[in-house]
Amino acid sequence: MDSHAILLHMLQQLLKEMEIVSSQGAGYYTCVPFAQRYNKLLGQARTIHDENNSLMDTFQESEEHDPKDPADKSKVLLGIRVEISQLIAYLECFGGEESK
Repeated sequence: MDSHAILLHMLQQLLKEMEIVSSQGAGYYTCVPFAQRYNKLLGQARTIHDENNSLMDTFQESEEHDPKDPADKSKVLLGIRVEISQLIAYLECFGGEESK
């Protein structure tokens, strides 16, 4: 398995783990591990893919903080989920181009 496929799989798994944890209730989880892991995987995506690609520049690291208010936690988690989903979509498209 190549690095691209592994990275894609890891992002998909992170998204699943976020769903499981968030279903347990906003007051019982922390956002920090998800932000940290997303930031690390984003860094790897940047090293694997062409740095001259302007679409990769549209992704930014997530702030690693843990709000106390459950509503704010949900907003942080939603932001991370959106970024992960978009990065997955990018990688899926990029992977399709590599195979052509």
